[in-house]
This record gives sequence, structure tokens and C-alpha cells, in this order.
Amino acid sequence: MTDTRYLVHGVFWDGEPAPGQEYDGGSPVLRLQPPSGAFREVSLHPGARLGFQVASGGRFCLGHHKVHSESRRDHVLCPAAAPAAKGKQCERCFVLDDSRLIHDFHRGGRVPAGLRTYLMQQHWLYVATFAGGASKVGTASHLRKWNRLAEQGAVVARYVAMAQDGRVVRILEDMVTQEAGLTQQVRSAAKEEALVQPLPGSGLDAINARHAASVRALLARAAVEHFSIVDEQWVRPAQATGLCESTARHAYPHALDGGRHGFGIAALSGTNALARLDGTDAAFVVNLGRLAARTIVLGDFASDVPAVQESLF
Repeated sequence: MTDTRYLVHGVFWDGEPAPGQEYDGGSPVLRLQPPSGAFREVSLHPGARLGFQVASGGRFCLGHHKVHSESRRDHVLCPAAAPAAKGKQCERCFVLDDSRLIHDFHRGGRVPAGLRTYLMQQHWLYVATFAGGASKVGTASHLRKWNRLAEQGAVVARYVAMAQDGRVVRILEDMVTQEAGLTQQVRSAAKEEALVQPLPGSGLDAINARHAASVRALLARAAVEHFSIVDEQWVRPAQATGLCESTARHAYPHALDGGRHGFGIAALSGTNALARLDGTDAAFVVNLGRLAARTIVLGDFASDVPAVQESLF
């Protein structure tokens, strides 16, 4: 154990699958920022162990992004290391963040030149379904076509359209929400809760296929140019399999806003890990996304096993 305090930036998935091939999910990591500012990445592959103590003090700003092109952006750390005021940012970094301008681009909003270049690349429209059956419509840039869904923790997803640029794809996204009733967001807590008792994979695939077909039918009638309808299934990372199967597991019994935690990782879906605690055969769903913007110290810690295990079963 060291005394280094790390600011948690979240769970990130890297890599892209080859077309038509099963994919192991690349290298999911927990990205940490030490006081020096140079990021450290802790592997979250199955079999890894994660031990940490959550420092007091609440949440702190994760900085902001400046977008220069479709493939290049700078992550600017918060110069004041200020407390988080808007989600995971201070008010200053929230205002400076290029990413916040994306959502108004298709409504005529003005964007910097670098962000415009990013938005003018091809974008994909998808329908994603999560472990409890909740589904959403969403968009992904061409370069993050696969990663976007991996980081969101989809169980099943299908791409339904490829748009010429980010403006067109967001017009389509809004149309699907308004006319087909598909939301554009599923809460992180809902994804976590659903993974405690996931629905059978065949049922989730049927739900997703039905929604995707409905969206394609809607798009076929759309008076919008510069897009094509597609029918392509997203490749789920193999590392998520253990969480998506209907095996016995329980909600993690400890809050992640403090205390000492440590467990082995058996599977990972989005920000949710299937954790193995020392001293019990029970498995637990831990939403590591709850650590984002908090400060932790890494070490050989272990989570307390619930005193009355029978209450879990």
C-alpha cells in the first residue's frame, strides 16, 4: 500500500473487435489521476484484484475536454482541483468543456472548429438493451462505434443507421425518441440493479430485435437525407458474459462513498463488476462507476463479508 491519493476518472474500455469475430473486450481499466497529473490505469480483466480505501471529502472535478479533430482531444485537468458542482465537474470546467456543446449542434448551436471536425465524421445510430430489459436509442462516432456500447454496459445492441455526420444522427435520435418512444438514457443505478437478476439472454435479444426493427421501419419513412439504414449486431465483450448470465449473485452490501474495499473481479459489464469477496463463495455486483470523481488510496484491502450471509439468499 502507498499513501498516494488518486482521483478516479472512471472505467474505460479500449480496443475494437474484428468484423464477425468474438471479442475479449480489449483492456478495461480503472483510470486514476495521481497528484502529478499523469494517469495510471488499473486493469479490470477477469482474475484481477482491486483493493482501495475511499478518502473523505466528497467528489472533485475531473476537468474538461478540448476537441481538436475526429481523433484528437486534450483532457485538461482542473487547475483548482475544485469540488464537483455539476455532476463530476466544477462550474468553470463545465462551461469550458467542448463535449457539452454536442447536444445542441443539430439545433443550430455554434461549436468550435475542432469539435465541428469531430462532429462531421460518420456516426452510428443504435438501439441498446440492458439486463432488465430497458432499452434506449443512442449515437456513437465512427471511431468509438464499439467502445461506446461497451462502456455503457449494454447486454444486446444493434446498429440501425449510419449517418453522414453528427448533426444528422442526432436528428434521427430525437425522431426515434419522439415517435417510437425510446429513451436516450438508462440510469446507471437501473443497470446495476438489473444485473443482480438479469433476464435470460434470449429474451433480451428478442426485445432488442423488436425495437431495432421498429426503428428501422420508422427511419424508412423519415424525410431526412444523408443516412443509410443498417442491420448490424454489436459484439459484446466476452468479459461481460459472467454478468449477463443468470447465475446467483447479490447487490454489493457496502456504499462506495467511504470505507475500505477489496475483491477479485470475475466479470465486467460497463462499469459493473462481478466481485468475489474473501471468505465467501457468494458473488456481488459492484458499480465501480460510483467511484468516479472520488479520491482513493490503493492497497491490500478486503471488503467486509456481511455478518449474516443467510440474509443474502
